[in-house]
This record gives sequence, C-alpha cells and structure tokens, in this order.
Amino acid sequence: MTAMQERYAAYADLALDVGLSLQAGQRLWLSTPVSAAPLARAIVAAAYRRGARYVEMNWTDDGVTLARFEHAPRDSFAEYPVWHSEAMLAGAHGGDAFLSVRGTDPQLLKDQDPELVTTVQRTGATHRRQFLTYITSHKVNWCVLSVPIPAWAQQVFPGVSEDAAMAQLWEAIGGACRLNDPDPVAAWNTHLAELARRGAALTDAAYGALHFVGPGTDLTVGLVPGHRWIGGSSTTDSGITFTPNVPTEEVFSLPHKDRVDGTVTASKPLNYGGTLIEGLKVRFVAGRAVEVTADAGQSVMQGLIDTDEGSARLGEVALVPASSPISTSGVLFYDTLFDENAASHIAIGKAYSECLQGGHDRSAEELAAAGVNDSLTHVDFMIGGAQMDVAGVRTDGSTEPVMEQGEWVQ
Repeated sequence: MTAMQERYAAYADLALDVGLSLQAGQRLWLSTPVSAAPLARAIVAAAYRRGARYVEMNWTDDGVTLARFEHAPRDSFAEYPVWHSEAMLAGAHGGDAFLSVRGTDPQLLKDQDPELVTTVQRTGATHRRQFLTYITSHKVNWCVLSVPIPAWAQQVFPGVSEDAAMAQLWEAIGGACRLNDPDPVAAWNTHLAELARRGAALTDAAYGALHFVGPGTDLTVGLVPGHRWIGGSSTTDSGITFTPNVPTEEVFSLPHKDRVDGTVTASKPLNYGGTLIEGLKVRFVAGRAVEVTADAGQSVMQGLIDTDEGSARLGEVALVPASSPISTSGVLFYDTLFDENAASHIAIGKAYSECLQGGHDRSAEELAAAGVNDSLTHVDFMIGGAQMDVAGVRTDGSTEPVMEQGEWVQ
C-alpha cells in the first residue's frame, strides 16, 4: 500500500468510525468530488467491510458546475432534480447515514452573476428543506469533511506547484483532523470528551445572553431559555453517537431569534457556494440583520440574507478558543468547515432543535414561540480570534467573563 493509499484508508476509517459511527445494516449516501475518486473508493470499501447494505454515490464536479453558469439558459437556474431530494428524504426517513466529502475551488463562481448564484442556492435549499430538518434535528447520523483538490490547494498555498500545494493541504488537513496522531480514533475520543465537558459547564451556567467585544464587533446574542450547549458528538433518536463535523473544535448553542443586537465583523473570509465573501460586517436589531456590507461578495451575502424571513436571523452561536489546533496552524483554509474551527462564529438561518431541552419533541410552532429560528439556510461565518472577549450575561443582568483574548477563562 502506498503512502497515499494509507492516508485514504486512515481518512475513511475516521469518517466512518468517528464521523458517522456507521452501523452494520445501514445504507450510506456518499457525496464526493470526482477528483477525489480514490478516497471515495476507499470509503466505499471500508463501508462495506463494516456491514453497509448499500452505498449510494453522488458525484460532484467544479467543471460541471461552472459550465452551467457559463452556458445554461439564464431562465433555467430555478430548475432542480426533484427526484434526488425526494430520494434523500426517503433515505433519511429510513434511517440511512449521510457522508458529504467536500472539495471545491473557493473562487469558482467569482465572475458569475450573483443573482444566479443566489437562485441556485435558494432553489436547492427549498427542495432540500424537509431533508435538512432530519439533519438539523440530528435524527440521522451524518458527517461533513473535506478533501483537497488542486484549485483549493493553490488558493491556500499560492506560489508553489500543484503537487506541492496538494501535499501541503493534505498535511494541514491531517493536523486539523488528528490524522497525524499515532492513534487518531483515541485522540478524537479524548478531544470529544473535553468538548462534552465544556458544553455541560456552559449549559449549567444558563446564561441569558452572550456579549462579544472585539475589533469591529460589539454584539449581544440572547439565548433561548432552556438552551443546551453541545460540543463534538451528537446522538440520534435511535442511539447512534456521531460527530457531524470533522474537524470540530466548537461548542455551540441556541440564539434567540428576536434578541440579537449590535454589530459584528467577520474575522475570516466566507466561502459560500463558490463565492468568496470578504470584509463582512453585519448589524442586527431585535434579532434581524438590518445592514450588510462586505469588501467582496456583498451581493451574494445580501441574497443569502434575503432568502427568507429566518435567513436574516441567527440559528447558531459557537465558541472556539484562539488556541485551537486549526487556529495555531496559521493556515487560512478558505473553507468554513475548517475556518469556523479556528474562531468563534455565528450562523444565520436554521437552528438546531437539539440545543433546546426537549426540542425534538416540540412542534414547529412551539419551537418558534420559544425563540428558535427556522429557515431554508444555515451558513456559518467567523467572528472570533485572539482579540475577542466574550462575557456571559445572567438573567439578572450581571456578567462574568467566559473568554478573554480568545481563550477560555476557566
């Protein structure tokens, strides 16, 4: 076995054992770029060795995506393969597992019409809305991870050859995902236990809000009464414990959709749908984003905010120390999956109902009445860093430090 084959095999084991906790007898839905076919084959083989009944492949390709934007009829971008969303929904209803291996050029759609980008994203989100409910409520085991592709690698490591950039990105991913540890699964178990401990402590604190203060940021995020902080792993209704994001360094919880006020400045670029959004600033009043500016990609971000009523409100707040391995690596990945784990972040759009005590058992109307946001979208952007202070605000108005200069106080 070559060194690269060994890396594929280790990544496949991590995805299936730590990420999905794939069960014997489950069907697996696997999405991956065509350029990552060797990794996909390793994952498929490993899944069948673990007793998967069937692996359904969904191939993606930047070239195919770009060709549509360059040549397809301008009035065709609201079309969608309905059969695919219906099949995924049926799979979720049947208890299938879902693994998304992502890899795309961060600048893929930078020269394309922002309105068309927004239309494609909105159309897909609309058709996948019911499926997304299974994901955000963690009714199925799912996982997202990323794989290097040349265009992405050379964005992260410019000025070197394609082969060198790919090698460096693989090494960076190996560090971020603990693949470089002698026993990656053991390292992950230790890490996940610490995230769970941190989440439990924040849940017990029962803050009424968090106050973020940093460069360009003075933001108060109200929290839903009865919220829970979750870190690392989640558990499905059927009892499968899985890790949705690989890597993960966050503990996250539930903003109140009507109680977010102030201004926030993104601390890292956001890669959204092949468009890089840089220099992002958002002002919130009574929970709603009322002003959005950006140095690049502003129209795409505005289109995202305008998707529906909930897309202008927060669905997640997450805390990440500035000393996380991804942050200390000094690598800007231009990929939210990694960059969000280098810094505290917030997400506009749909909230995770599992972050509310008894949330799984509440109706959509009951969740909304409690202050839980709903939307077609869920998009994270980074706001934290080594100059960010976070205070917990108790219901009586008193405060106590949670993070200072980007690090946990306790």
